[in-house]
Amino acid sequence: MEDDETKYVLAIDQGSTSTRAVFYDHSGRKVIESTKPLSQKNDKNGWVEQDPDLIWSSVLSAISSAMIDARIHPEKIRAIGITNQRETTVVWDKNTGKPIYNAIGWLSKQTTGIAKQLRDEGYSDLIREKTGLVLNAYFSATKVRWILDHVEGAQERAEKGELLFGTIDSWLVWKLSDGKYHITDYSNASRTMLYNIHELKWDQDILDILHIPVQMLPEVHASDEVYGTTENYQFYGVQVPIAGIAGDQQAALIGSMGLEPGMVESTYGAFIMMNTGTKPEISDEKLLTTIAYGMNGKVYYALEGSIFTAGSALKWLRDKLGLISSIPGSRIAAKRSNNDNEVYLVPAFTGLGAPYWDSSVRGAIFGITRGTNDDDIVKATLQSIAYSTKDIIDTMEADANIKISQLGADGGASRNSYLMQFQADILDKPVERAADEETTAFGAAVLAGLATGFWKDIDEVKSIHEPGKLFTPEISSQEREKLYHGWKRAVKAAQTFKPEIN
Repeated sequence: MEDDETKYVLAIDQGSTSTRAVFYDHSGRKVIESTKPLSQKNDKNGWVEQDPDLIWSSVLSAISSAMIDARIHPEKIRAIGITNQRETTVVWDKNTGKPIYNAIGWLSKQTTGIAKQLRDEGYSDLIREKTGLVLNAYFSATKVRWILDHVEGAQERAEKGELLFGTIDSWLVWKLSDGKYHITDYSNASRTMLYNIHELKWDQDILDILHIPVQMLPEVHASDEVYGTTENYQFYGVQVPIAGIAGDQQAALIGSMGLEPGMVESTYGAFIMMNTGTKPEISDEKLLTTIAYGMNGKVYYALEGSIFTAGSALKWLRDKLGLISSIPGSRIAAKRSNNDNEVYLVPAFTGLGAPYWDSSVRGAIFGITRGTNDDDIVKATLQSIAYSTKDIIDTMEADANIKISQLGADGGASRNSYLMQFQADILDKPVERAADEETTAFGAAVLAGLATGFWKDIDEVKSIHEPGKLFTPEISSQEREKLYHGWKRAVKAAQTFKPEIN
């Protein structure tokens, strides 16, 4: 233990638009963080791609910068944990290690046709029962099929065992280990739409439907396991254990200590995840059922809902309407507003996510008068994020039959104290904002630290975890009911006024 007092855990947080390398010491303190931007290719309508080699380069650059700035020698790194953008898909040559195509991003729409064909052929129920997911182009399965269809000779090479598939975690482990390990963890496997979350194995029925050879797929491991060691030059010949993996939202749940059934973490603003324990709870097509993590010999599940437009609505206020000059300015504007909360904004710019799943709805504003001003619109936009979060949490409570006692919050928009207070008010539940707005990296560090004994158990981690700021409900039940009833009416009205299809 004394030796570990002078060592560090490195968390690699590989996201859609940036890569972070974060070092934590034994007390759980963030010692240094380095962030490198990452570009995306959006050459066609709805297509999102990235260069896998540039992703890898951004990881090397972030690690090197952090080590140099903090003067951390590789021998002082106890373990490496990885958290990553989920569903993004890479296929590469097993022998050369070279990608055969760009990484297809999780939000990319280029495989929508494949997903539609599968739905038309009647596979929706089978895939939902086996994987817990809605049949959608969002997940990795259709992306693998697309690459095999569009790269000449890829199907034949895959069947010969010459090609490998992985989500970003698998790609990074392969590169860190110089091609020794082709693995993933339960949380990322469960987001591929190829993994049976009940039997904990790649599902042969789905693989046969999509004609994806099983030999392409990585071995699936627990999230808190030593998978191997680094074999690359960036650690100057030091073999550092690669010892923890989780998808970004699952890592955020761990990093916020949402480790008991009924605990919920919301990354503002996009994703909300509820720990349901060791039993999967299947939602009635409103939420996703997924694996949260594999830890201490057990597999834990979660319900997840996503809000299509949340934090990005604040960017819309700034960049398109010019109602605020900065995102933090939304808090000041909302506090300046003195209306009676009669204005409702439904930010369905790309449709409504969970629990409505209505992609044809468009954004709308209701309740405006001649007295409505910029501040009122800003306040209504912030409130819409809180209302949308309540929609999902109410659905989670009903589906899992678990009463949620408190909401954990992280992400950039969680820094807005007006939003956090209104969230607590409309939920009638305390909201704890994380001390560090980015809990994903800490979640990866926790997994790596537990796997290597850097921290002896989760109780030790809890003892060093820094609590965040708590927001408690302040409005009456009558006011809460009135406000939320108005939101439901606004959503219904927006759904009624859909664009006409000619």
